Amino acid sequence: MMVRIYSKPHCHLCDQAREVLERVRARIPFELVEEDIRASPTLLAAYRYDIPVVIFEGIATFKHRLREEEVEECLRRGASGTHVAESKGQGK
Repeated sequence: MMVRIYSKPHCHLCDQAREVLERVRARIPFELVEEDIRASPTLLAAYRYDIPVVIFEGIATFKHRLREEEVEECLRRGASGTHVAESKGQGK
């Protein structure tokens, strides 16, 4: 499974989100792709005030803060073929 994170440098919440994703990835392998929103005018306009944004299966699932338990749950649902829906928490 591929997980994408929209972020930018010098973003404390982005650093925290990356750390959470790396801790989870140590237990449940997945591909992690990080995109700097400044590289795309579209991403910058969409997410300027909402980073980090974590995308599972093409769906923006988390914004701002994430918890390891919720990330693991999304990965396990994705691995079992269950659709991953947007999180009800974490900055929404």
